[in-house]
Amino acid sequence: MRILLVAVFACILSVANAQYKWTKDGSGYYETEESGIVKYILPSMGKIDIADASQLTPKGSSAPLDVKDFEFSEDGKKVLIYTNSKKVWRYETRGDYWVLDLNTYQLKKLGAKLPESSLMFAKFSPDGNKVAYVSKHNIYVEDIKTNIVKQLTKDGTDRIINGTFDWAYEEEFDLRDGFRWSPDSKSIAYWQIDARKIRNFYLINNTDSIYSKVIPVEYPKVGQDPSSAKIGVVNITTGTTKWMKIPGDPVQHYLTAMEWVDAKELVIQQLNRKQNESKLMYVNTLTSAANTFYSESDKAWIDIKSRWYDDPKGWFWINGGKDFLWVSEKDGWRHIYLISKDGKKETLVTKGNYDILTLKTIDEKNGYVYFMASPTNATQQYLYRTKLDGTGDLEAVSPLTQKGTHSYQVSPTAKYAEHRFSNASTAPSVEWVSLPDHQTVLKGQSSNRPARNNVEMFQVTTEDGVTMDAWMIKPTNFDSTKKYPVVFYVYAEPATQTVKDSYGSQNNFLYAGDMAKDGYIYISIDNRGTPAPKGAAWRKSIYQKIGILNVDDQAKAAKQILKWNFVDTSRVAVWGWSGGGSTTLNLLFRYPEIYKTGIAIAPVAYRLSYDNIYEERYMGLPQENMQAYIDASAITHVKGLKGNLLVVHGTGDDNVHYQNTELLINALVKNAKLFSLMAYPNRTHSISEGAGTFQHLALTYTNFLRQHCPPGGR
Repeated sequence: MRILLVAVFACILSVANAQYKWTKDGSGYYETEESGIVKYILPSMGKIDIADASQLTPKGSSAPLDVKDFEFSEDGKKVLIYTNSKKVWRYETRGDYWVLDLNTYQLKKLGAKLPESSLMFAKFSPDGNKVAYVSKHNIYVEDIKTNIVKQLTKDGTDRIINGTFDWAYEEEFDLRDGFRWSPDSKSIAYWQIDARKIRNFYLINNTDSIYSKVIPVEYPKVGQDPSSAKIGVVNITTGTTKWMKIPGDPVQHYLTAMEWVDAKELVIQQLNRKQNESKLMYVNTLTSAANTFYSESDKAWIDIKSRWYDDPKGWFWINGGKDFLWVSEKDGWRHIYLISKDGKKETLVTKGNYDILTLKTIDEKNGYVYFMASPTNATQQYLYRTKLDGTGDLEAVSPLTQKGTHSYQVSPTAKYAEHRFSNASTAPSVEWVSLPDHQTVLKGQSSNRPARNNVEMFQVTTEDGVTMDAWMIKPTNFDSTKKYPVVFYVYAEPATQTVKDSYGSQNNFLYAGDMAKDGYIYISIDNRGTPAPKGAAWRKSIYQKIGILNVDDQAKAAKQILKWNFVDTSRVAVWGWSGGGSTTLNLLFRYPEIYKTGIAIAPVAYRLSYDNIYEERYMGLPQENMQAYIDASAITHVKGLKGNLLVVHGTGDDNVHYQNTELLINALVKNAKLFSLMAYPNRTHSISEGAGTFQHLALTYTNFLRQHCPPGGR
């Protein structure tokens, strides 16, 4: 369940295309330009052409390939080009692949006999002779020289899913690429998801033809069994798959990581269904036997790798494979640990009362690990490093005089990085820097965006003694003798935090106008349970209390704000999207004395209607904790509605089903509660499809807010 921040990031600048790739030695990078694929050398920024537009133009075509992504073979002599991409749920993960030989500049299309735009996650074998890919839930391997294609799995259907994942795994675990080449290029290990027992949820398309069209989505609702998952290893010569003997019920466990250790062994992570027990196992691919070597448990939940590292692929082996790095919250903070291969010895690498945010890179040559953290201010982030063996102190790499949010793309050798910086008042800047001295080697183009002096970062402490971070934008020409309306922007669930000291994160991307000029106070607050770097106790206090603790925190913080003499307590509005929409409903229904107007977009109005991975992670199993689900659901509290409510939802939302809004409507009607509704036919969770949709949504939002929570000081 993701928050949607659309226009916030439009201002970010880059000196490199989003598709740039580091060279192996970290001394430069590759990227696509109109002229083709080029290489830049740091720090001089000398440019080398790798493949020009003519070399990227297929025979018989008048235009070069539109390169969406690219990858080099291990020896650097070939490049795999991804183009003609199409969406699979959230992202464009299927399309066409071509191989360009950099010696002969011969350009070949892969899977030529397979349907157009059906190939997924193509990757070179380590020896560079073959490419494997997924099409229609089956795995194929293609010889680059002969173009002979071999189908390795043949049981793939809409519900037997080889080499990729079902809706729930993709949405909640960020797992999409589901196969890995063995180091010796002789085998491929892959996930198989069996979703045959997952019931369809039917979306209805009423507008694209005279008769309605039913769109089935395999969607495991909370309380329903997950898809079965297992790991197979297929021999590319024989096409025979051997299934790994992973202990436990494959339906009641999740497999959230899988990588090769060497040509005969895999390492996997298995979570129990509640996601509060993690086991790391080695799996012998010759015998199929699995052996647990490291495990941990948590009273709430355990975050998987995608929560602390951007790339789900790869294992953090060091010391020639004798040790690896892992992240755990076992001591109350999110820390990096050095663990011996047998799991018997572990060393705390990052010490202290602070959380790492994301692990960035390992500089094994010099003995350092680089990571993002913010030990003193949870709204900011900085690059730090420390010794890999756990003997070092915390070293700031980012200039701490630059207060705000730093982000980096660090080279694999930690030699250079692309560095971006902004804070609430300072527009984004971008530069290339050397590491670890953080010296500028090249400045990026200037932002051209003005400084913002109207954003205030502050904290609010409730009557219970809970201190929360917040930001506020006051009206232009603010007059403290007048009273102004306040609009609260909320999310409030564990998926994201809204209060960050970064430029533009305070924008209301839906407001058609300027809120400050119109005379609104705009505020957002991060309650307990949001993923702020404040320790595990802060984040996990919301366990089994989503819709309860976060809502109470928001309301109690609002009570303190409403004591300010320049706030008009008769004009208080709240809005949010997805989880923020759920929070909006609960605030409006449970605290009508505070919130007079609410706009809930794509809300989960009934907690039992959402998917099992998300809900069971944070709320436990409904079979064991049903009352908490009922208490957390907005439809339970509709009797409390006294103010003005606008509900907005796309009827084609495959994530938070429109069913939620229909259940909400029934509850509101039953209790004689008047409200406004805007349903967008066939739009997804982003409500972005179709001509004029976003503009209409913005006008609908803005007009409702202005009508029921009029702007301006009084």
